[in-house]
Amino acid sequence: MIVPTIGRVVLVHRGQSDQAEPALVSYVWSERMINVGGFDRNGTPFAYCSLLLLQDDDVEPESGAFAEWMPYQKTQAAKAELKGE
Repeated sequence: MIVPTIGRVVLVHRGQSDQAEPALVSYVWSERMINVGGFDRNGTPFAYCSLLLLQDDDVEPESGAFAEWMPYQKTQAAKAELKGE
């Protein structure tokens, strides 16, 4: 599990695009609940409060927006776990 911290980048799925959109964590409620501010594909800002952050093998919700870690972040976390960090 990657611990969310303010300023980290996540990918947000809003169902309004076929691609995820980047956002910065602006507040951490818990390991699976964050506030974010991001940009859509046109550069228009958006924000979410209390957004679900998927961790590890969590299943995507059937509806609604959610965030996930970028593939690079997942890879780095897995490497750190193997090293015992």
